[in-house]
Amino acid sequence: MDIKQEISRRRTFAIISHPDAGKTTLTEKLLLYGRAIQSAGSVKGKQNDKHAVSDWMDIEKKRGISITSSVMQFDYDGYCINILDTPGHQDFSEDTYRTLTAADSVVMVIDAAKGIEPQTRKLFKVCAMRHIPIFTFINKMDREARDSFELLDELEKEFGIGTYPMNWPIGCGVNFKGVFDRTKQRILTFEDAHAGGSRIEAIECSLEDTEKLDSLIGEYSRRDLCDELELVEGAGYEFDLEKVRCGELSPVFFGSALNNFGVEPFLENFLKMTTEPLAHKSGDSMIEPTDERFSAFVFKIQANMNKAHRDRIAFMRICSGKFDRANEYFHVQGGKMIKLSRPQQMMAQDRAVIDTAYAGDIIGVFDPGIFAIGDTICEKGMKVQYEGIPTFAPEMFSIVEQIDSLKRKQFDKGITQIAQEGAIQMFFLPDSGMERVYVGVVGQLQLEVLESRMESEYGVKYNRIDTPLSLVRFAEGDIDFKKLNLMQQTKWVKDRLGHDLLLFTAEYEINWALDKNPGLILKEFSQMN
Repeated sequence: MDIKQEISRRRTFAIISHPDAGKTTLTEKLLLYGRAIQSAGSVKGKQNDKHAVSDWMDIEKKRGISITSSVMQFDYDGYCINILDTPGHQDFSEDTYRTLTAADSVVMVIDAAKGIEPQTRKLFKVCAMRHIPIFTFINKMDREARDSFELLDELEKEFGIGTYPMNWPIGCGVNFKGVFDRTKQRILTFEDAHAGGSRIEAIECSLEDTEKLDSLIGEYSRRDLCDELELVEGAGYEFDLEKVRCGELSPVFFGSALNNFGVEPFLENFLKMTTEPLAHKSGDSMIEPTDERFSAFVFKIQANMNKAHRDRIAFMRICSGKFDRANEYFHVQGGKMIKLSRPQQMMAQDRAVIDTAYAGDIIGVFDPGIFAIGDTICEKGMKVQYEGIPTFAPEMFSIVEQIDSLKRKQFDKGITQIAQEGAIQMFFLPDSGMERVYVGVVGQLQLEVLESRMESEYGVKYNRIDTPLSLVRFAEGDIDFKKLNLMQQTKWVKDRLGHDLLLFTAEYEINWALDKNPGLILKEFSQMN
């Protein structure tokens, strides 16, 4: 199989949702069909339960939520599938945002009872901004659910795109009979649902065959189904594959991931409709995936995924060409040729060393500390540098102080590595050491994850002092920073790259700083790593 054929069978997508909508459950059922796992793990935090393959951190297993993005690759029906499972909690929006830069399409999971929730709304706007194709899986139809028309209407109004239901639910909750496949005119009955990876056989049945429909779902459900489908056909959007691939029309599927109902038809349809690997922007040009020269960018860095190795992995999205383990490649930001050590295919924290990979694939490589998020790697002579990935502005700041001076090296290493991953942001008082560090985060849960990881991965405990600081600005100008006239609460700090920043508790402090310090320039926080 040549490079173009290998690339054409790649499908790389992210799964996003609000917490507890069923995203990780859906991911595991997809893995079951690819025979990448033998049985799905529970995502709840019960002591004796199995845990989701994509949730590998100790704190993820305890809390039953996804905290960091996971990468999983498997083959299904001739396709090579790269799934990016993302955190649902809003405190980890930045990790999800970075992951979306590596995806060619998105599967959005929605709880049928709750509809669109705040985190779903925020993530969708990122997808819309990049015109990423969006496929919707409305989950938990086996429980009481909102009206299906209301859910579609909400999707259209909130996101400003059309929807096309590929199937239609027959009831919900205790009255859930199954779904009607609009394209193939067939019914999947819910009584055939199961937890395994085998196929649920559909029953061919047109809407005109009332006798057969009545025997399958009952006369009452048949009447409702026919009335609702007539309304869908008359008032709904027409299917247009081009609009799907431009992110203007979202195919919608109804099902129950927990019961493995509607998952395989979703997967089969999704693989046919979603795109092959897309081109990526470098400066004013677009790099096509079929360009035979290898290029990639780093979108994620993760330390200590495997406790037996205690190493650090840089996740790369291959944008063009073929990766060959034997070759050296040019690290654009480092300005030198390097060999990508121990290239790996990922299945959450499990890994397999590979010799080759192609555009669309996600690979992990050993990082001795030379990579940063947003870095470009390519063949020598290529003039390519992919767009950097901006960081989110922190909204909470805490002071972290080491307790045990004998564990100073572990403290320094832990805080630094976790900051390099982008899980936190780290700031220092000028001319001070690492004993006292300002940690910036988007949400409270990030601080709890930091504490858990520092103890479990680095064997370090520390004191944490929460502060009222909530705003950050880059500080520039022809001015002596040591003589800045600032309000008492305002702090002058430096980031790990040496930039000067000011931390504030409120907008009026920003105005005070500008008024009292002629020549001071403050810029919004949008750092490019």
